[in-house]
Amino acid sequence: MSRVLGISCYYHDAAAALLEDGAIVAAAEEERFSRCKHDTSFPFHAINYCLGRAGAAIDELDAVAFYEKPLARFQRTLLTHARHFPRSLPAFMKTVPDWLGRRLLVPDMVRRHLGFDGPLRFVDHHQAHAASAACFAPFRNGAFLTVDGTGEWTTASIGRFGDGVLEPLARVPYPHSLGMLYSTITAWLGFPVNEGEGRVMGLAAYGEPAYRKEFEKLISFEADGGFRLDMSYFSFTRSTRRMFSRKLAALLGPPRQPGAPLEDRHRAVAATLQAVVEEGLLRLAGAAHRLAGKGEGLAVAGGVMLNCVANGRILRESPFDDLFIQPAAGDSGAALGAAAVVHRAMFPEREIAPMETALLGPEYGNREIRGFLDTREISMRQLEEQPLLERVAELLAENRIVGWFQGRMEFGPRALGARSILANPADPKMKDRLNSRIKGREWFRPFAPSVLEERCSEWFDLDVASPYMVLAAPVHEAVRERIPSVVHEDGTARIQTVSAETNPVYHRLISAFARRTGLPLLLNTSFNLRGEPIVCNPAQAHECFERSGMDDLVLGDCLLETPREGAER
Repeated sequence: MSRVLGISCYYHDAAAALLEDGAIVAAAEEERFSRCKHDTSFPFHAINYCLGRAGAAIDELDAVAFYEKPLARFQRTLLTHARHFPRSLPAFMKTVPDWLGRRLLVPDMVRRHLGFDGPLRFVDHHQAHAASAACFAPFRNGAFLTVDGTGEWTTASIGRFGDGVLEPLARVPYPHSLGMLYSTITAWLGFPVNEGEGRVMGLAAYGEPAYRKEFEKLISFEADGGFRLDMSYFSFTRSTRRMFSRKLAALLGPPRQPGAPLEDRHRAVAATLQAVVEEGLLRLAGAAHRLAGKGEGLAVAGGVMLNCVANGRILRESPFDDLFIQPAAGDSGAALGAAAVVHRAMFPEREIAPMETALLGPEYGNREIRGFLDTREISMRQLEEQPLLERVAELLAENRIVGWFQGRMEFGPRALGARSILANPADPKMKDRLNSRIKGREWFRPFAPSVLEERCSEWFDLDVASPYMVLAAPVHEAVRERIPSVVHEDGTARIQTVSAETNPVYHRLISAFARRTGLPLLLNTSFNLRGEPIVCNPAQAHECFERSGMDDLVLGDCLLETPREGAER
């Protein structure tokens, strides 16, 4: 048996993933265990989970793979600071100690603290992203595209894959980056970088792209599909405090302060940014087709590829007939890609199995859940599956908000019916109720529908499966009024299709709701409160439920119903 452990940490979303004989056994983000959102620290908890799931000891691994080459990234950091000296001195004084005290000590962490003395391999960051998509795609040959903030020296890459080989063909060099452009405007809009980009995507639907001329000064597109930033508008190469220069503030106007009211110009800048990034990604997809050939499809990864609106356009408008988006497209998924690269190198005769599910995290059985409830003296009803599903469907039809905890936790940023908060999409007040009462989010943030895969095309202009909630597509105009809480301002929705084969319990719940209401879909959002990671275990789920305004809670086969509106819990 072959076992390769992949690790990512020290930049975004630390994670671990384990391959056994080329199949994914387990994968999880460190934040789910540490409860520190976007935790970047060495993923001891995630590693222990992966090894425990496999029933393996650390010395039974064939190799450990790391998702980047730290020395190459450190070289880029030093050269960038030197190029901008002396303005970069404050940033240098802040970042270099972190490198010397943490980031360059990966071998020491693996050897001394993890206790592994076998092969340790470092994988180029964009190669890890490419492998996370290409190696696990349902098609066996095609083109790959990776787009993020930056790796060692690359911000986007194009290549082809097939016969067990990843062949890079083109790249965009740092600092020219669609990811850094998006993050810079996110900062200008007063949202937190590396977390607020999704908010900007949601806000974009409420504005018109009226700043096209201004953005033409920020970024220029090249005939080959590449692009360049005018770095005089950006300061992320020389500062850790501010991503944009005074010149950008003069071009777009004064930046919005966090928490300040949103003005029309903010909406317009968000809309323009989204339109420009969509254009850039479509150009890169076109370049991938020209360089790599059509193949069977396009496989994509990198943090920028979590932009579901852009992904929807790539599916509809690019030359490719098939599109696979790695559900953990950011740095957490690069742990999986690093493991795949090393596995292929060490065991070329063993094929890597396609990714069939993102439900790769910890699982808690009904006996374990009941033990937790009994220990805490929490009263719940234990029900057989069908009566439980019928009762939950009834509660949802009554516009109750239900915390739903079932099976293995999701890998990646989307809740897919394992650690979800569920609600009735037909209630026109549900979006505002969830944003204000439960999630503590801005009013413009949309919610996603989980729809039965076999009935998706009845409701949405989408004729392919979207199991990982990374595609946006138009909602058919004739049904928009029936499901107002999952229709975004632009008439689209970020869709999760639910299969009876890969997510059977969730599929049966939605089916029960459909029999009761005629709607084969539910509103689905992640089981967490603002500023917190998605819950992992039953204790976290119950604590989150108690601190929120959810009405009811399902943990495995146990149901906790609270009194109706106006009554005490």
